[in-house]
Amino acid sequence: MQANAQINQQAGMQAIRLHVNGREQQHAVAPRTHLGDFVREHCGLTGTHLGCEHGVCGACTVLVNDQPVRSCITFAVACEGKTVQTIEGYESDPIMASLRTAFSQEHALQCGYCTPGMLATAYDIVRRLPDADEHRIRVELSGNLCRCTGYVGIVRAIQSVLANLKSEPPSAAAAAQALPQSASSQAAPIFRTFTARDEGPVSAAAPAEAGTTGATSASAEERKGWTHMDDSFSVDFPPEQVWEFMGDVTALASCLPGAEVLENDASTVKGKIAIKFGPIAAAFNGAASLERNDADRVGMLRGAGADTISHSRAKGDIGYRVIGLEGGQRTRVEISLDHMLQGPLAQFSRSGLVKDFVSRMIADFGRNLAARMGGAEASELPSQKISVFKMFCSVVFARIKGIFKQ
Repeated sequence: MQANAQINQQAGMQAIRLHVNGREQQHAVAPRTHLGDFVREHCGLTGTHLGCEHGVCGACTVLVNDQPVRSCITFAVACEGKTVQTIEGYESDPIMASLRTAFSQEHALQCGYCTPGMLATAYDIVRRLPDADEHRIRVELSGNLCRCTGYVGIVRAIQSVLANLKSEPPSAAAAAQALPQSASSQAAPIFRTFTARDEGPVSAAAPAEAGTTGATSASAEERKGWTHMDDSFSVDFPPEQVWEFMGDVTALASCLPGAEVLENDASTVKGKIAIKFGPIAAAFNGAASLERNDADRVGMLRGAGADTISHSRAKGDIGYRVIGLEGGQRTRVEISLDHMLQGPLAQFSRSGLVKDFVSRMIADFGRNLAARMGGAEASELPSQKISVFKMFCSVVFARIKGIFKQ
């Protein structure tokens, strides 16, 4: 031992002893060795991911003496005698078991690279801040970057665990209380990369807010995670004809490429819509209900569906208002769209081009509607899957053309 110590000293190495995931780890390392490299290379625990290696992305986050630490900028020698917990060290922990289940159910991971560090931070939030609301959770997560999920699923997963801990067995609740006496729900955030912005609740569709369809608007809590968009299109037909046509859900479905009605009655419809995301094809099967106010020519179509292949889920409320123009011979249809997409395909709903994409889809729908009202048969309209890739390419091309025209 003495000979080895002398050799290590001559080579500039330093022997350190850490308690990693309940086991003592003693290795000789260079003083510049970071904790992330120590657990990966010397302990064989490769679940800790090294991303930016500048302490920014948070992928390498581990717990040192129960505190979240950036292992990529923490020297291993500075952790001498301390307790380190990596993602591999939670096998029997009920809180982490709940978090892993919630992350899966809420689709809080995509590529998975940030997940070990994200789970470590989530674990700290659940133990340290049992009463954290959405705003506080987002502040606490501000030091962990995810380029896939958009954070909505991550926040929901943490919220669900916090809520469930209050009704779970005592063993899980006891684990949540296993904190230093100084910990409290008012503790300062561990990471302060930025101040989270409170975007506020997303409003319900305009017709529902006005109360003209007889539907009750969803609460702000129920609307968290939804996206709201407004658009319109015009057709060269009188408003009364457009209103009558839009009361036929089968005819409406034929105007949207990829949509197919399987069964319907006066106010409800069941069917599917096929969508293609580049090489990824999805077919959402679902149902929708239609509410209409003849006096104000306002309608609301509420629907939900699921894709059995990707296990993605979608919800949407489409409100519309029919308005007569130019002496009643032309009509503008105002659209108010609220939607939420969960699951693997949710990654396609976060781009800044989504608004342009939806506008293009509504414009195509308007052209098909005008064609049907003009006498075209459903079989004469495009019926293939909606190609998101092609539509996005056309939107990008249009933007580029606009830049060069300026």
